[in-house]
Amino acid sequence: MDKSGAKSYTLGLRLLGGACDGPVKVRGGLVFRGSSPAKIDTKGRLKVPTDFRRHIEQEWGTELFVTSVDGQSALLYPLPVWEEIEARLAAMPSTNRTKVAYLERVSYFGQQTRLDAQGRLVIPPILRDKAEIVGEVVVSAHLDHLVVWNHDRFAQRLDDRPFTDDDFTVLSEHGI
Repeated sequence: MDKSGAKSYTLGLRLLGGACDGPVKVRGGLVFRGSSPAKIDTKGRLKVPTDFRRHIEQEWGTELFVTSVDGQSALLYPLPVWEEIEARLAAMPSTNRTKVAYLERVSYFGQQTRLDAQGRLVIPPILRDKAEIVGEVVVSAHLDHLVVWNHDRFAQRLDDRPFTDDDFTVLSEHGI
């Protein structure tokens, strides 16, 4: 913990051409960076890229929660990270419609899983089918979790949703 009481981790990941850039100290937790190509095998298993896997296991262990909100991609949360989200959700009123809608989706697509000895995990069949996560995929870092996309769908998404001047303005309002 630092002086403010926030957790600080000295572990980080940056993938550039598949190489890990080493530890990065950040406030609030482990930060994943970059992306890596991967494959889903015929049994629906993702072999988590080695650098991502190593840091997940070292920091959090082998249990993850795999889910989605929209069925377009799979979200891979180390279980302790997901449990923090659950704690924040539990603090909301049970009648909050946004909470209910969110929980319906993440529960429908979600499944707690564990990395096997080869670093593989099963993407839930409902999610795998909806997101068309088969064959070639992209595993993309989103700070505290990983996102798995169908390769072609992700490339199309980037083409369809260019990063605009308005997007840069929003980031600059947050000091980025």
